[in-house]
Amino acid sequence: MGGTLWAQVARDLRAGIASGRYPIGSLLPTELELCEQYGMSRHTVRTAIRQLQDQGLVSRNKKAGTRVEAAEPTSGYRQSLASLEDLIQFGAATIRVVQETAYVTADASLAAEIGCEEGTRWFRISSLRLSGEPGAPPVSWTDVYVDPLYADLGETARAAPEVLVTTLIEQRYGRRCAEIRQSVDAIALPAVRAAALQAQADAPALRIVRHYVDEKGGIFEMSSTIHPAGRFTVSQRLRRMNGGGIASDADGADAAGS
Repeated sequence: MGGTLWAQVARDLRAGIASGRYPIGSLLPTELELCEQYGMSRHTVRTAIRQLQDQGLVSRNKKAGTRVEAAEPTSGYRQSLASLEDLIQFGAATIRVVQETAYVTADASLAAEIGCEEGTRWFRISSLRLSGEPGAPPVSWTDVYVDPLYADLGETARAAPEVLVTTLIEQRYGRRCAEIRQSVDAIALPAVRAAALQAQADAPALRIVRHYVDEKGGIFEMSSTIHPAGRFTVSQRLRRMNGGGIASDADGADAAGS
């Protein structure tokens, strides 16, 4: 089997579900049993199961285990991104393929898109995110903008496709992300990205812009991600607080971290 280790495990489990070896309503073997079965680490097995969950094939419960819910994946790609930890997990569960790197100076258009000052200099890392499924179109295109002092991260991002750029910055420079500020808007898919994303130019898409903020409140990374329609899900859960107000728990299923 080709592909990453977790993708191999996910593909075999998915085939087992489709064939009825794991029928709807049944439980998959435990993580430890799957580790022994495939000779893989617990992290690899957990990532594979997470992908099946994102595709609507299984559900997970700490007490009940992993239950088969459907024989075929639902459309699009689901990924819970309600926290920074979820975003890091997403980085491990998808494949970043760096397309290009470049030094850029923010013109008026870029400054308006990512919310920076016009004329500022950045080092841009542009990547596709892939689900790992053979023949599946890319999940998204992401442009990550970092301080030019971090330009060596371009090669590191190629060599470690499962690690978020923000994590690479923390590991190499000690600058820790304490908060992510995220905004979402609907756009027409830019013609310049259509071919790479295997989608039609001007088709509906979502753009997600993130600002990565350190513990002192400084923004050290920005990203702009484009998802063609049908390749993402964004949902939100609202709950009533004790005082009567409404709090929001974002269950973001946008399929692209940096």
